[in-house]
Amino acid sequence: MEDRSVKVNTGMSDVVAGCVMPYIVDAKDREAVSLVCRRWYELDALTREHVTIALCYTTSPERLRRRFSQLKSLKLKGKPRAAMFNLIPEDWGGFVTPWVEEIAESFKSLKHLHFRRMIVRDSDLELLARSRGRELLSLKLDKCSGFSTQGLIHITRTCRELRTLFLEESSIIENEDERGEWLHELAINNTVLETLNFYMTDLGRIKFEDLEHIARNCPSLTSVKISDCEILDLLGFFRYATALEEFCGGAFNDQSEERYSVVSLPRKLSRLGLTMMGRNEMPIVFPLAPLLVKLDLLYALLDTEDHCTLIQKCPNLRVLETRNVIGDRGLEVLAQNCKKLRRLRIERGADEQEMEDEDGVVSQRGLMAIAQGCLELEYLAVYVSDITNTSLECIGTHSKNLTDFRLVLLDREEIVSDLPLDNGVRALLRGCQKLRRFALYLRPGGLTDKGLFYVGQYSPNVRWMLLGYVGETDTGLEDFSRGCPSLQKLEMRGCCFSERALANAVMQLPSLRYLWVQGYRGSGTGHDLLAMARPYWNIELIPPRRVDVSDQIGEAETVVVEHPAHILAYYSLAGPRTDFPDSVLPLDPESLINA
Repeated sequence: MEDRSVKVNTGMSDVVAGCVMPYIVDAKDREAVSLVCRRWYELDALTREHVTIALCYTTSPERLRRRFSQLKSLKLKGKPRAAMFNLIPEDWGGFVTPWVEEIAESFKSLKHLHFRRMIVRDSDLELLARSRGRELLSLKLDKCSGFSTQGLIHITRTCRELRTLFLEESSIIENEDERGEWLHELAINNTVLETLNFYMTDLGRIKFEDLEHIARNCPSLTSVKISDCEILDLLGFFRYATALEEFCGGAFNDQSEERYSVVSLPRKLSRLGLTMMGRNEMPIVFPLAPLLVKLDLLYALLDTEDHCTLIQKCPNLRVLETRNVIGDRGLEVLAQNCKKLRRLRIERGADEQEMEDEDGVVSQRGLMAIAQGCLELEYLAVYVSDITNTSLECIGTHSKNLTDFRLVLLDREEIVSDLPLDNGVRALLRGCQKLRRFALYLRPGGLTDKGLFYVGQYSPNVRWMLLGYVGETDTGLEDFSRGCPSLQKLEMRGCCFSERALANAVMQLPSLRYLWVQGYRGSGTGHDLLAMARPYWNIELIPPRRVDVSDQIGEAETVVVEHPAHILAYYSLAGPRTDFPDSVLPLDPESLINA
């Protein structure tokens, strides 16, 4: 008779699991593995090397330490993405101090650290240098603020094993009494640097001799992105940086046409972006053009014709970033010559420059050319002046590898050819099955309730979405929320929706972890938002406010901009945060119920 008391163990042994775990690196795969059983949960905790925290208030440093004490790499994001467009109060929050204190105390294996959109103090950098200086291999302060060059000196003087120092687009205070000492300390103390980036910062007090010193002493230096620095002062740097593969920045301040003929860029360069480069300086790029795989023209002074001339010489281009001055004609040239293109980003240029160049307009014509000519395209972010349903259908038909699509319809033209875009959006979403990120920023009338329903119905794999000026009524949002089963982050601007509809949509979307809304039909008290109240769900309000911004026309003039109210809601294991500024109001469900 069969012995039913015998239990068959079909589990994987710790030895086998320990061999397998290091090869499971995707965060979602790791999450799935950790849910199999208690032992696999523990093995995941012991072997997890990297964690990304998309919002620093969703957990706490103590929780991270208890869960993943052996981390080697951490990426931490602070302010909402809208902060990049000056839509979030500067004092909103996102301080790294409690995280740095825990890192200094507990994370002895940490070697790679990435802070994004966070407030960093000099004291944070000093503590980091003192506690992790000998082990830190990579430090990224990405769009951060609150620190100065004095804080950087602590890092560059102490962290002598740094392979990566990344400061791009950070607001850094340059102390009056120091003249680039932070870079000098890096030059004399580091021989292993691979990536140096202080692109799009105000760090101007640097000595080009220090850059030369770094190039001489760091044979593995492959990527350098700097602030404005006269290109003619970098001749020695280019001569010594023989391994350099990427360079961005510089400046062309000399108006003499012949002066820049002496510039010779490193021969291994394949990723390039020259700030303030004009037509006269383009020839220094021509010898390298066939080798270029990435070209950044966002801050170049090129018109449509110049774009056409340069792009024709870059057949191996995989990434292009530029402004809409490229025009439809430039996009047609790009489609004809760059069949390997994977990423295309077209930002909005200055309106007065666009008006001077009638060709500098991107519309359905250029988008259709790109869709038909660049079949390997994975990322498309574009500001357009005109758009049609047919062009969106064309993208859905041809761009089968697209994973990230972002379109903003500018308000420059009074009449747009073909609104609403309901059918075009439906065709695009149905055709681009690999989409994971989707942004559509239109104008009133650009997408009806029916179109919003299509967005929900045909976005089964989209995890992040930005919608601006879409839909007509609460019914459209309700229909939308019945779809999007994978949507984790939703951002909305220019809404016509009520608080009640927004709250109901949150409860309908099964995977939603984060909601940011600016501009909606408020109830005055926020009472209607109670419908989304639940455990671990934080709700914050930013009331309407008036913001003084610099007037681009006047020298010292400021203009007042009206900012509509915001809603920010997100899951948090740490509970409500405690560092609210006066500009942010936490929504307490109990107080509203008793009101």
